[in-house]
Amino acid sequence: MKKTKLSTPVRYTINTVLTIILWALLTLFVSSSGLKGEYYRGILITIGINIILATSLNVVCGYLGQLPLGHAGFMAVGAYAGAIFMKSTPAATLLRAGNHAAVIPYIIIAVLVSAVVAGIFGLLIGIPALRLKGDYLAIITLGFGEIIRVVLTNIDSVLGFKFTYGASGLARIPKFTSLNVIFVFTVICLFLIHVFMKSRHGRAVLSIRDNEIAAESVGINTTFYKTAAFVFSAMLAGIAGCLYAGYIGSLYPSTFKFMKSIEILVMVVLGGMGSMLGSVISAIVLTALPELLRSFSDYRMVVYSLALVLMMLFRPKGLMGTYDFSMGNTIEKIINRIRGGRRKADTADTGKEVQG
Repeated sequence: MKKTKLSTPVRYTINTVLTIILWALLTLFVSSSGLKGEYYRGILITIGINIILATSLNVVCGYLGQLPLGHAGFMAVGAYAGAIFMKSTPAATLLRAGNHAAVIPYIIIAVLVSAVVAGIFGLLIGIPALRLKGDYLAIITLGFGEIIRVVLTNIDSVLGFKFTYGASGLARIPKFTSLNVIFVFTVICLFLIHVFMKSRHGRAVLSIRDNEIAAESVGINTTFYKTAAFVFSAMLAGIAGCLYAGYIGSLYPSTFKFMKSIEILVMVVLGGMGSMLGSVISAIVLTALPELLRSFSDYRMVVYSLALVLMMLFRPKGLMGTYDFSMGNTIEKIINRIRGGRRKADTADTGKEVQG
């Protein structure tokens, strides 16, 4: 029996419809929550930012097989770049006037500026760092991440004028990150990762993870693809940083310490290194779990830590391992199973008629 195969346009149409349904459900949930609506909106926005951070780090950790520990540095660079740009625009005045549509071009430019600046830093750091492997790569990227934080803290005294406002923080940033904005950019980032990994470039990255020597022996430019994946990951982290700045409204270098990078890495490891769906689920769980445990304020961090320990003991490969869910493949399996069941039923009926 010939199996049903869904074409790429059909797959994208199904995913688009499901995405719109998800957006409608989230909007309905927040709008119907009454006084708690703003609280839930804040949690959902934080979840979206963490999804972008976790999936972007998964590109390097899960798909490329490297271990960088400076992801918070790229987030910081993107956050400050986007925030400084937005402060130089009339976005704050437009938002106060309720003219949200006029702010959209500024938001798009701010996100692009953040992505480009973070990508440049990713290139500068990635070229020397990716010559190393394992623990050495982790140490050097950790060092670069801390350097970025220290530079953001002290650069004003070097320049002689207020630029990042140092430890006192960059304040009065236009709060442009709404639930709709975070939803759109989260979907775009996930789509870009999906397209990248399904392309020949993504397959080259996976081959480097599986066996770098074999990949190089068949003509794959391992240096180029390792650097490209690192820069791509940094750009997505910069986008997350820009959206974070637009949600919080103020930035402090102390926010982007070493523990922020570890927090993002925990999301990737918990979800499964190499699984985009796993990173999404773990980002949701690790963002929502502390909030759900607020009623146990004295013990919530103990429960949170215990859950991570138990997860690593009983599921060391993470929630999803390397599995990635595909709605198109799932629908294909359902259709083929139904058709196979009908075919068996028709065969059985035909056999009964012949016997009769």
